[in-house]
Amino acid sequence: MGETKLSLVKDNRWSLHGMTALVTGGTRGIGHAIVEELAEFGASIHVCSRNQDDIDKCLQEWKNKGFNVTGSVCDVFHRDQRQTLMETVSSIFHGKLNILVNNAARYITKNMIDHTAEDISLILGTNFESCYHLSQLAYPLLKESGYGSIVSISSIASVKAHNVISAFSAAKGAMNQLTKNIALEWAKDNIRANAVAPGIVMTSLLESVLL
Repeated sequence: MGETKLSLVKDNRWSLHGMTALVTGGTRGIGHAIVEELAEFGASIHVCSRNQDDIDKCLQEWKNKGFNVTGSVCDVFHRDQRQTLMETVSSIFHGKLNILVNNAARYITKNMIDHTAEDISLILGTNFESCYHLSQLAYPLLKESGYGSIVSISSIASVKAHNVISAFSAAKGAMNQLTKNIALEWAKDNIRANAVAPGIVMTSLLESVLL
């Protein structure tokens, strides 16, 4: 394996060696980049995706790079699958978790008047409810680690109105507020919470929408 980012940084306070992380939706786009960044700094990571083939492809790629990454199938829209995912993570990381990255998302482009009940349920369930529930499930693992961090991938659409993504924007706005509440309530347990709100990023998720 070549030089990692950590080996190029003189200040070892950046090291994530010995840290564990769960990244949802970690096989594509922003999630994939997050996994690689964490791995470059020495973290052990578990990823989930709805597609086993995507997981297998990425795990082989990361193994070739010398990264310590495991993965399992989970559609975070489903509550029972979220519970199974966290049980898997707890088993792999021996009851401790340092970093939870709530990244998995779905995206529907329709005028507000055209959103169906099913559309709204899917978007809110995937983009917000999963973030809330996975944070709840991760809480004892984050607390047990002694140093916990939750990073939720929001969107610029959470603070600025855009056409045809009203449900998506609302879900990300709710994610922002949840992040504030987590930071407030769990600071006493040495758990930090932050939301990152990127603008348009050309990932496979966006490409599928544009097509």
